[in-house]
Amino acid sequence: MVLCGVCLAGFSTSVFLDVLTRTLGAPWLWLQEVTSTFFVYGTFIGAAAATRRNDHLYLSAIAESMTGVTRLAVETFDRLVVLAVAFCMVYFGYINFLQGFGSFRMPSMTPIASLYAAIPIAGALIALFTIEQLINGWLHGFESAGPAHEEIHVL
Repeated sequence: MVLCGVCLAGFSTSVFLDVLTRTLGAPWLWLQEVTSTFFVYGTFIGAAAATRRNDHLYLSAIAESMTGVTRLAVETFDRLVVLAVAFCMVYFGYINFLQGFGSFRMPSMTPIASLYAAIPIAGALIALFTIEQLINGWLHGFESAGPAHEEIHVL
């Protein structure tokens, strides 16, 4: 969550400074690179944080109406699907990362692989958090595995 906050603050600050310097007539062109980097990393690290907090999209409405072995099976299936996606992110993201050393960002000439690195990193974190949820669910049950936030009821 701290990394998400850092990325959000960095993104907001760099956009503000980009607009300010362009308005003043002396644009800092490298700020676009900084902005896109914060955006990309914030998006992928945010996906991992949502997985950790159990705030991601999965079949929670269906699973929450079930109990016992049926719920265990559906919750396990949901998380295995997320785990498969995470492994694809790690594998194909790493391939994309390696290929990114042939392209460069302007004006800094930084390899575009610096952006692509966010994909396998997020995939590894998502896999880690999903495995953690699976183990905790198998040991303690999935009945309390709702989202981390509480619903607000209006009377």
